[in-house]
Formats: sequence, C-alpha cells, structure tokens
Amino acid sequence: MKYIDEYRDPAAAQALAEKIARTVTRPWNLMEVCGGQTHSIVRFGIDTLLPPELNLIHGPGCPVCVTPIENIDKAVKIAALPDVIFTSFGDMLRVPGSAGDLFGVRASGGDVRIVYSPLDAVEIARAHPDRQVVFFAVGFETTAPANAMAVKRAALDGITNFTLLVSHVLVPPAIEALLSSPNNRIQGFLAAGHVCTIMGYKQYEPITAKYHVPIVVTGFEPVDILHGILMCVRQLEQGRAEVENQYSRVVKRDGNPIAQRIVDEVFGTVDRKWRGIGTIPASGLALQGQFTQFDAETRFSVADYTADEDPNCLSGHVLQGQIKPHQCPAFGVTCTPDRPLGAPMVSAEGACAAYYRYRRIAKTGHSIRE
Repeated sequence: MKYIDEYRDPAAAQALAEKIARTVTRPWNLMEVCGGQTHSIVRFGIDTLLPPELNLIHGPGCPVCVTPIENIDKAVKIAALPDVIFTSFGDMLRVPGSAGDLFGVRASGGDVRIVYSPLDAVEIARAHPDRQVVFFAVGFETTAPANAMAVKRAALDGITNFTLLVSHVLVPPAIEALLSSPNNRIQGFLAAGHVCTIMGYKQYEPITAKYHVPIVVTGFEPVDILHGILMCVRQLEQGRAEVENQYSRVVKRDGNPIAQRIVDEVFGTVDRKWRGIGTIPASGLALQGQFTQFDAETRFSVADYTADEDPNCLSGHVLQGQIKPHQCPAFGVTCTPDRPLGAPMVSAEGACAAYYRYRRIAKTGHSIRE
C-alpha cells in the first residue's frame, strides 16, 4: 500500500500539475496510448488539473476494444460447438459481435469458461482429451509471451486438443498509422509502460525521428501520468522529439529479451484489422511454423469469416482520438454497459466505459457524475 500511495499522493500530483502549467505556453494535443492510463486520467480527474491549453486525446490502447468484430463472431461460432470448451479472460465475454457475445453463448448452454492464464486453458485441455479447448488470445505485446508459452507447453506435452484464437495487435504500427492519417492532430504520445516492459522502447526511436513527435513511456498511477505529461510538454516546448522513459522503475530500453525470443519463436508479424479503424499493415501477430497446428481459425474453418460494424457505433472515432466518448450520439442512450454497441463501453480499459462509470456526461456536455 505504501508503494501505491507514493504514486497517488495528492500533494505530489498537484506539484506536477503546477509545473506543467508553468511550462505550457501554447496549445498541445497529447495522446495516451493505453486504456489503463485513460481510466486513471478519468477516474482521478487528472485532466481537470491541467491547463486549458493542454488537450489529452484517448487512443486505441485497449486491445479488447480493437479486436475486430469478425473475431468476436468467430469466437461465438466456435464456442457454440458442442465438443468445444472455450476459454477466455473475463473482459471478452460481454464484447458484442454482429449477432451476440460469448456471455450469451454461455447462457445458452455453451461451455465458456473464464481463466486467469492461458496455461489454465492448457491444463483444461490436458484434463479433457475428448474435448477441443480454445483460448481467446487477445492483447498487445504484453500478453503475447504468456500465450506463446502456452502453445509451447502444449507442443512439448503433446496436447493436440488445444488451440488459440489469435487476435494480437502491436502498438508501434498503430502509432504510425495515427501519425500518417490526414486527420492527425497528435503532437506527443504517452506510451504504455506495460507494453514496453516486454518490448522496451527502441522500436519507438525511428518513429520519433521520422515524425518529429516526442514519445514518453509512462506508468499508470496519477503521479506517473502527470510526470509523463510534464516530460512530453517540456520536449514540445523545447522543440525536441525523443523517446524518454518516465517508467524507469520497470521499463528498460531493451525490454525483456527472453520474453521477446519466445514471442518471435511462436508468432510472426501479419497485417491485422483493428475494430473501428481498419487494417494496419504489420500490426498483428499470428502463429507460425510448427505452431500453426494450434491455430483455431484453421482448425474450425473460420479464417475467412467477415462481419460489418454497427453503423451507430462511433468507437472507431473514439479509438483514433477524433471524438471523446460523450460526443457519440449513442453514448449513454442506446449504448450502455448493459446494452453496448461497441467494445469500448464494456471493456475494463475502454474509454467509453471510463466516461460512463466515472464521468457521466449528459448531452449538454456537463458532468452529471455527482
């Protein structure tokens, strides 16, 4: 608790906010590329401490939110099969597909189970050799090593009734896609600390050089985020564009080489579709080589399945930072956590869920949280 309190200390947060206010001399747009950071910003009111010239834009940093709708439909289709045990982290069960979600499959009698590690799914497969066990492998670089380890464990132990439905996405290509967009207005980034714990931050250095945009690797507590904002603003005010590491107590430039080797052995880079955004080249991971035998898309013949987004859901605009969640006409009206149109309203890291939970904003634009 003492550790957490240190990074939630109100006096330290206020001091950082005052430093930011003294540093800012002109308007700047910063994007946090992490849903966990977005929730901290909204929950603790970090943006309300900042000077009006500073605009925080919420980015596509929620891997649940950017999982393409057809992958949700594939999961629903596979999970409904009678010989399948479908396993997933809990935050995927309420994510809407085009005609239902995994929670609905379970309510209808499908064997859908929440697990806390992909290795739990491997053990379920070991215990039920007569059933096909599928794990929904969703996430950024952070979760890829554990999913790679699960596949390696299944291969080493000869467990052939285990597969992954892979929907891994990568952060750097998404940043480049945002920066190269004709609608781009982002001038600096707060990068996700947990991703960089695995991958390090060397991969961001060519991006800062190419686009002349500062990137600051940042943690998730209020003091972390305010410190990261201060570092980013200082660069902007000084005309610099570098990669800096606010989260140095956890992140190193080279990341975790052992985890990277495991990921590189099991997965290869592919083009990946992002929900609400579209296909981003070389932005995803897929099983490669001898490990393709553990690919659920191939085993269940759903690789070519496609689906359309709900036209009333503007989550793509939210994920690209073009609008704030409450600016979507459906927010809190036809889209709520009980009846979501898109993943950002139900994901634990979704921007829409953060605004709905911590900052209920009416159509007038005024907060109705209190």
